[in-house]
Formats: sequence, C-alpha cells, structure tokens
Amino acid sequence: MTEVCAINRVNRQIRARQIRVIDEDGTQLGIMSVEDALSRAESKDLDLVEVAPKAVPPVVRIMDYGKYQYEQRKRAKNARKNQKRIVVKELKFKSDTAEHDYQFKKRHAEQFIKSGAKVKATVTFRGREIVHSHLGLEMLRRLAKELEDIALVEQHPKMDTRAMSMLLAPKQVQM
Repeated sequence: MTEVCAINRVNRQIRARQIRVIDEDGTQLGIMSVEDALSRAESKDLDLVEVAPKAVPPVVRIMDYGKYQYEQRKRAKNARKNQKRIVVKELKFKSDTAEHDYQFKKRHAEQFIKSGAKVKATVTFRGREIVHSHLGLEMLRRLAKELEDIALVEQHPKMDTRAMSMLLAPKQVQM
C-alpha cells in the first residue's frame, strides 16, 4: 500500500477541485471532481482517502479507511517490536579501587558486553582525590586494554566535574 502522512483527509475533508482517483483494486480511474469520486466510493460503501496531498492533482484512493488505519497501527507496532534497544550498564570505580574489586567489576563488564549491552565505566573522585585523576585515567585505559578483544572504546576517558567516564561498546561480529 502507499506510504502516507500521519493525518489523511477523508471523504468531505478533501479540499481540491480535481483529484486523481485510484480504485480499491489499484487501477487508476483518472482525474475527476471530488463529488464524482465520492459518489463512486459511497456506491461501493467505501471511503475516499487522500494518499498524496502534495501531488498535482492530489491522489486519492477508494478504500475502507477503518481497515487501513488498523493495518497502519499493526505495521507500526511490528516496526517497534523489531527495533533493537541499546542498553547501557554503568560500572563505578573509585581512584583507590582494590585489585580484587577491579577484577570483579571487569568480569561484570565482560558479561554485559557479551550480552550486547554497552558499558559506561566511571571513576569517581572524592575530596582531594581529584588531584590524582591520572590514577583514574590509568584504570580506565587498563580496562579498555583488557577488554579490547570483545569491546571497542566508543567514548574515550573524559573528565566531568568529579568523575571520569568512558563508554565501551561490543565489537560487531564479522562473518
């Protein structure tokens, strides 16, 4: 079926004097007045729907408008269902995170990336720890290096007030 605008003019809402009419079978009936097209549509107990308002003359189609709206909603629902949702999981580190805690969080990052989610790794600095921001940068670079076989750095480490963050995305599987 023809792709249409979100709002279609139907039956008596059509403003043009002359319109190009397409039958319910898809055959062109030619250019005629709105009254003639309406009488044809009403004789078949169908509606006159404007499908190309910007064309000269505007194109209208004889169809069951209720059924058409139902099909459009169904098509939109299927399109939403097939969309891929991007999930971002966040892991928070501190500048003095212990080795065991780092390894624990790294394993979680691996699981998230393998499941298809993106990982935002954040190192927070409290008080005077901000002076040692290079420690946070080293930690994020180390994480990126250790996960480079399964993840790409989508956003390099960036300082934001009292936190430094980096975004890792799963590598695309190549066939």
